[in-house]
Amino acid sequence: EINTLRGNKNWMRAREGLLHSKAFSDGDLEKTFPIIDELGSDSAALDSVLELLVVSGVMTMPEAVMVMVPEAWQNNPTMPSAKRAFYEWASCVMEPWDGPALLTFSDGRYCGASLDRNGLRPCRYYITSDDRMICASEVGTVDIDPAMVVEKGRLMPGRMLLVDTREGVVVDDEKLKLQHAQRYPFQQWLDTHQIKISHLAVKDAATVDDQVPVSQDRRMRAFGYSAEFLNLILGPMVQYGKEPLGSMGNDTVLACMDLAPRLPYEYFRELFAQVTNPPIDPIREKIVMSLACHVGPEGNLLEISDRQAHRLSLDSPLLTKPELAAIRGMSARYPEWVSHTIDITFAAADGADGYRRALDRVCEEAQVAIDRGAKILILSDTMVGAERVALSALLAAGAVHHHLVATKLRAKVALLVETGEAREVHHFCVLIGYGVDAICPYMVYETIAKLHRENVLPDKPVAQLIGQFRSAVDDGFRKVMSKMGISTLQSYKGAQIFEALGVASDVIDKCFVGTASRVQGTTLEGFATDALARHDNAYGLPGAIATIGDEGEYNWRKVGSKHINTPGAISSLQDAVRTKNKASWLKYTEASQQSIQDCTLRGLLEIHADESQAIPVEEVEPWTSIVKRFCTGAMSYGSISKEAHMALAVAMNRLGGKSNSGEGGEDPERSIPRANGDSERSAIKQVASGRFG
Repeated sequence: EINTLRGNKNWMRAREGLLHSKAFSDGDLEKTFPIIDELGSDSAALDSVLELLVVSGVMTMPEAVMVMVPEAWQNNPTMPSAKRAFYEWASCVMEPWDGPALLTFSDGRYCGASLDRNGLRPCRYYITSDDRMICASEVGTVDIDPAMVVEKGRLMPGRMLLVDTREGVVVDDEKLKLQHAQRYPFQQWLDTHQIKISHLAVKDAATVDDQVPVSQDRRMRAFGYSAEFLNLILGPMVQYGKEPLGSMGNDTVLACMDLAPRLPYEYFRELFAQVTNPPIDPIREKIVMSLACHVGPEGNLLEISDRQAHRLSLDSPLLTKPELAAIRGMSARYPEWVSHTIDITFAAADGADGYRRALDRVCEEAQVAIDRGAKILILSDTMVGAERVALSALLAAGAVHHHLVATKLRAKVALLVETGEAREVHHFCVLIGYGVDAICPYMVYETIAKLHRENVLPDKPVAQLIGQFRSAVDDGFRKVMSKMGISTLQSYKGAQIFEALGVASDVIDKCFVGTASRVQGTTLEGFATDALARHDNAYGLPGAIATIGDEGEYNWRKVGSKHINTPGAISSLQDAVRTKNKASWLKYTEASQQSIQDCTLRGLLEIHADESQAIPVEEVEPWTSIVKRFCTGAMSYGSISKEAHMALAVAMNRLGGKSNSGEGGEDPERSIPRANGDSERSAIKQVASGRFG
């Protein structure tokens, strides 16, 4: 189950422009393009790349599996240095194909199995006295006489089980990997060619240069900042180095239905691991996770050489302003690493039509810059002002990324974003998910410096406060990746683990190719109109103070964002329940129905009762019969309170329906009826098999 499949496919397509091999005669390699069949499964996609690496003669099959599905090496201090160097070199060549995955493979000589770094897929094996190895996902799949079993065990996370049929031996995992790791001087290659931020001249510089107060910074209105964000999100991140916690669920109006301007990020919903794919614990299982990434031009995948290590290594995708400045000027030390900054703003006078033309211009400029030798592209909206409107960094980056993938140029360049728009963990995740290598959110850093100057934040050095923010975002990355069972940011990058809600196909086809958008919605002109509206709010009244408002996204406000749950409706509901007041109940249902119509897609559905055909009441079952087919969802005790869990069971038993215990099973005492005859026993018992640990 390859969760990073979309990204792996995109990166392989981008690499096709760099591939060449002595194993193929002129023109034969091109006949294999695309390497990955778009209609194939995740297993078929991995198999195609694995086959390419092996038939090209550059790697043996076990070696190719080590490169594609590496074990967790970044945070393992006990790993031999040679093996660590091999994996670090491999990460310069290709991003991990992240599972959960159990691979079984053979090339005629070797027959083996390998487990990904998390080990969430079970793999058991027997070795018998008649020289057979039997491997399966469960013990007992094949009947074996216990007297014949010589050895049995299970495959551990990141380990490989390998039989060399030519030599007739089971190859030891550690010896095998060390043997491959010592074929070339990988550590020497890394020491010579790898570039790290510490190698660059990162200068300490003032985070903010202007003296404009937060309350009068027009750019904050132009980028859609709110007072709520400063107070409820940014403040805690800066002070405590952690994202603030909120209650589960979001009852605000969907972005595609809101009349107020919304940022494109808010149209995207992160996908998450389903039942068959347990998510990672980003705190306790931090050892298997990594935010490190190699950016910049890749080498030829079909060779093993020292130049493949010549990439820029970043420990985090979030850059400070001094770090970005150092990368922008790194050609002073590394002449071939030429950077090119692309302005992603357009003239306000050009209106909505100027938005589409600006996107086309940015894509074209990126391609021309690469043709002229640029190794680093920086999309920047710092030119925003009274006469210039910023494109959304997400739309600009997505359009450039997919344009370069389509033209097979993406693997030749690093794509960085310098933006005032992105500021929340979700914003950064969407940018990385659609192919951005690193982000410098300069507006956030300047806002932190200004709030510090105005004594709103603790009296600590600004650099320390910015460090706290970056730490909170890094933990946020891990949290989001873990929900999808993805361990490394390198695998998450470009993987497009999102669903768009209410985005028109013209935007998807240009900026988010391959993303599911099941309902149409906001077009490119719609996003342009929103950008122009925010710009007009900021700069439309010369001389006026462009204060940022409280939009009521997190806390209900009378003139803020619409919510499904409103104070008036909840008050009516409470009165109806407590006093059995029918008027209050009708008031609640009317308010609730109106809120649902204003905020949700289901609220847009209409039942045309006047066009329906009536049936005789005698043909309808009595309600007492219908409710016997009612079932509650499988909610484990713990996901809801004990009282709520028992109340559901009693209610369903009274009706004759069925409640569900949830995966945790149920306390035996609940099988004893109450004195009044009520039963707390769930009719459906659900017991987890323990298959996933």
